[in-house]
Amino acid sequence: MSESIPQHAGPPLLHDPAPDFHARTTMGDRSLADYRGGWLLLFSHPADFTPVCTSEFIAFSRAADRFEALGCALLALSVDSLFSHFAWIRSIHAQFGVKVPFPIVEDPSMAIARAYGMIAPQAPDAAMVRAAFVIDPAGTIRAISWYPMTTGRNVAELLRLVAALQTTDAHDVSTPEGWQPGDDVILPTELTPEAAFGPQEQGGDWYFRTGPLPKKARGRGR
Repeated sequence: MSESIPQHAGPPLLHDPAPDFHARTTMGDRSLADYRGGWLLLFSHPADFTPVCTSEFIAFSRAADRFEALGCALLALSVDSLFSHFAWIRSIHAQFGVKVPFPIVEDPSMAIARAYGMIAPQAPDAAMVRAAFVIDPAGTIRAISWYPMTTGRNVAELLRLVAALQTTDAHDVSTPEGWQPGDDVILPTELTPEAAFGPQEQGGDWYFRTGPLPKKARGRGR
């Protein structure tokens, strides 16, 4: 069973500390503090044995080594019991030949789901527990995505998101629409009269400069 978690006035937002918890998982007890120092993708599901979520578990399992290469751990959560979790991953292995290599947290009291704002305080069920949180090494929430029960998440996009966050932290740049590792990035704006009124290259302007990723990492203190 999940331990009691302090409740906040509202759901956590970007750049808030991720609410800590300690709970049983399919790979032993876990707490959020166990992941401090590395990146974490915490993604939730409203129930076991749901077809959309099953497709996601298969995709996450097949991409687990790619998340590991980014130094990002995977941690799933469902409000069902540990017994149900084991039955579900057993079915996924038997029917699809896929072993789930990451822990699945049990949250039958919905305490963790409520702490993360995935479910309203008085909600009668867990239908909206379909969120993904990217948490950085300092334990800070850096990105949140929410999907309905009818639409599967894009695992490749979540991989891209983690890579983009790591890149912007390490090099103090931004990433444009559709950015992939190796693509040009958006360089910091130079807020000077010389930059604003000087010669501009075709396809850009003083406030929109793109170019290769700087070789020297500058960082943002994360």
